[in-house]
Amino acid sequence: MLKAFIAVVVLGVLAAMGYLATQREAGRVVEVRVDQVGLRSLVAEVSATGHIEPKTHVDITTDVAGRIIDLPVEEGQDVEEGDLLLQIDPALFRAAVDRAEAGLAQARAGLAQQQAAYDQAQRDADRLTTLQERGTDFVTEAEVEQAVTGAVVQERLLEAAEHQVEQAVASLDQERDRLGKTTIKAPMSGKITRLNVERGETAIVGTMNNPGTVLLTVADLSVMEAVIEVDETDVTSIVIGDSAYIEIDAFPNQRFVGTVTEIGNSSIVPRNPSQTGSAQAIDFEVKIELRAPPEGIRPDLSATADVITDTRDNVPSIPITALTLMDADEYEEIPNENLPARPQSENLRDIEGVFVVEGEQVRFRPVEIGIAGDSYFEVISGIEAGTTIVSGSFQAIRELEDGGRVRIDRAAGGAAAANGSEGSGENGR
Repeated sequence: MLKAFIAVVVLGVLAAMGYLATQREAGRVVEVRVDQVGLRSLVAEVSATGHIEPKTHVDITTDVAGRIIDLPVEEGQDVEEGDLLLQIDPALFRAAVDRAEAGLAQARAGLAQQQAAYDQAQRDADRLTTLQERGTDFVTEAEVEQAVTGAVVQERLLEAAEHQVEQAVASLDQERDRLGKTTIKAPMSGKITRLNVERGETAIVGTMNNPGTVLLTVADLSVMEAVIEVDETDVTSIVIGDSAYIEIDAFPNQRFVGTVTEIGNSSIVPRNPSQTGSAQAIDFEVKIELRAPPEGIRPDLSATADVITDTRDNVPSIPITALTLMDADEYEEIPNENLPARPQSENLRDIEGVFVVEGEQVRFRPVEIGIAGDSYFEVISGIEAGTTIVSGSFQAIRELEDGGRVRIDRAAGGAAAANGSEGSGENGR
């Protein structure tokens, strides 16, 4: 009897505790900030960092190795196309030209000698053939055949001598070309932006494993571009012709306008090849031509670019902080004849949406989101302009449930709602 009494008491206490917990949960009120779905102008941007470089620049290297004996230019100097940039010692190459010229003269002398031998052999063959045709006994058939064969041999030797002359001419052209490459002239008009050598140093020819010496760089600074590295998740939203704003660290408090002119088709080779897997960042190079580069701009200056990928004018929008996710199993859609039904999907686990304020309660409303601006999302469908929604705080939105009770923070919520009703713009750029 005592055990039964104790059991009844325990069950009563547990029931009372459950009831009190239920009452407390039912009476729990979350303080929230609210805003209204307003009409705003949105700007979607992709931000990335990079550097400034000339659109047209030439890295001067050498095709022949040798000591630099003349260097009449300095870094920062303006040059015109055809101006002398540097002179490599031509002594060895001039000697090679002289040797090739002598070889050509020798080949031509051999050709002349072989031409005379062929002419003589051909005359002998013709004479013996004529005597044979007259039927005389002064020449035998063997002598005629030997003369004809000798003429054929001399003809082939003549052809070989002609090829030797051609080979000598080619060798001379090659050596003259190598001699000409000891004198390096400006391939374009511009400024010497980089000078890596001094007079007396040895210029090195590049090979497969050695890129060689970049002697200097000539650049046209009249057309400059920002070269930025864009993450793989953002590069697909950028297209040729997109406008961009560029900030250059060397020119504080200034913004420059540019246009996207080139987008890399393959990723940038990582600076650290040892990075593999998820640790390896995949970036693509995007070039933005500056419309009016400032005076004093130089290559390699650090820059940050905001590429405008899309814009929307006067579209319904919600604060970014208002958007949340709800598990599909926890949401039961209430039919609304004024709104289209949400499509069902067996694989849908999380639903994007907002909490709409209805009196002292909130209801979760799925929404379809468009582009994202700095502070607002475009609303494609789900709610209409003027609807009051919960916009914060982040912790409060996490605690909300469909049908939960709320208390509006009048100090923050009232001002936010007023701003939303005025349809304030976001672009301002």
